[in-house]
Amino acid sequence: MSPSVNHRSAALAVLCAMSLMIVLDSTIVAVAVPDIQRELGFSPAGVSWVVNAYLVAFAGLLLLAGRLGDLLGAWRVFLAGLALFTVASLLCGLAPTAGWLVSGRFVQGAGGALAAAVVIGMIVRLFPEPGAQARAMGIYSFTQAGGAALGFVAGGVLTDAVGWPVIFLVNVPIGAAVYLAGRRLLPRESGPGFAAGLDLPGAALITAGLSSGVYAIIASSPLAGVLAPVLIVAFLLRQRYARRPLIALRVLSRRWLLIANAAVLLIFATGMGFQFLNALFVQRVMGYDALGTGLAFLPTPLVIGIVSLFVAPRVTARFGPRPVLLAGLSLFLVGLLLLARMPVEVSYVADMLPPLIVMGLGVGVTVPAIIMLAMAGAAPADTGTVSGFTNTAQQAGGALGLSILAVVAANRTAGSTEVAALHDGYVRAFLVAAGFVVAALLITALLLRRPPAGEQRCSADGDGEDVHAGLGGGHALADVGQGEVTDGLGRVERD
Repeated sequence: MSPSVNHRSAALAVLCAMSLMIVLDSTIVAVAVPDIQRELGFSPAGVSWVVNAYLVAFAGLLLLAGRLGDLLGAWRVFLAGLALFTVASLLCGLAPTAGWLVSGRFVQGAGGALAAAVVIGMIVRLFPEPGAQARAMGIYSFTQAGGAALGFVAGGVLTDAVGWPVIFLVNVPIGAAVYLAGRRLLPRESGPGFAAGLDLPGAALITAGLSSGVYAIIASSPLAGVLAPVLIVAFLLRQRYARRPLIALRVLSRRWLLIANAAVLLIFATGMGFQFLNALFVQRVMGYDALGTGLAFLPTPLVIGIVSLFVAPRVTARFGPRPVLLAGLSLFLVGLLLLARMPVEVSYVADMLPPLIVMGLGVGVTVPAIIMLAMAGAAPADTGTVSGFTNTAQQAGGALGLSILAVVAANRTAGSTEVAALHDGYVRAFLVAAGFVVAALLITALLLRRPPAGEQRCSADGDGEDVHAGLGGGHALADVGQGEVTDGLGRVERD
């Protein structure tokens, strides 16, 4: 392995380490919420803001963070986000009051948004070759799955053994080490600076609009639900007439980008909603404690990790991301339908474990493939923006899916015994989640057939110069003979 490849691998490890911190934080905090509520005196409704404050800041700032990465250099924005996340983690761990903790979680969400918004774009630029990019995305997905698995188990163990503050304080030494490594290892791309167009009014509108949208979902606020689309429409109008827009409309007008991210939204709505509801199912229907719930979940993230690390890169390089995505979504659907058939008297080994394994197989190839498709055709100058857009679709999908599936689960059959009623509600929610997957399958099969010619090669600055980007965008056209063009997904087609 050449030194340059070693260096790229080390840089990928830094990016994945930050992603691991974000995933760990979300799952560990979910397990520790009851202890936090009891010790800091949160009301039953107020304790939800331990999670919601983070989500509002995270989702609201992703698009702005992506644009900042394009203007200032992704590595600067990533390191700034990592530093902010780490400092906020310290403040959360030392929080003496409920208000202090909620404020710290908001700042933590802002730091997470700055770092997460540019990660996918940095991976795409680090590994432009299709095979290497597929492997890198597999490692990234493995990190996400590993973090989820570790978070559920570690959350229960650390909270019981040491107390809830440690779930935040553990981020401090990890964050410091990753920051120092990142300063040495991350490629220092230069950006054009603020002079190229940081539209502050537009930034305020889209941040407020996205934050309002997430708040409307998680707090069931009609006012925020009305305000969010108004602010987003105002943002789009601002971008239409602004001299230097925050997000060029040529990016937002790309049909492929919008359709692919609709599939991203549906997939993450299913995944995050399922994760939350299945944890409740295991605890409330099957009677498991927090640690038992984490252990019951382990097979799925372990299978996801193994598949995304060893299987997904090979099959994606061989067949391309679209066929792999279709296969992965089909397995995901089968797993959800099997879960929806579980009896009231559930046997973990006979009834729950097989669907969890099948879902792990499906998700393990689905997530890397859909992220690669969502990034297809992004010009080098736009990778931060497109990465932020895709991350926004993930977070919005997660919040939307969780909200819808929780409502479905709550509207359980009247007249049943408590456990039977809970079982019926969760089973219906699994069926609705299966409907999300069917919609993602239809989008992939019917609409994501091939990037339009205008989106296979994008101009970085609108001057008509072709810049081949996206998946496979980094391997030179000299690698293909005359009469051959790449299709934007790393494969070769002949005229």
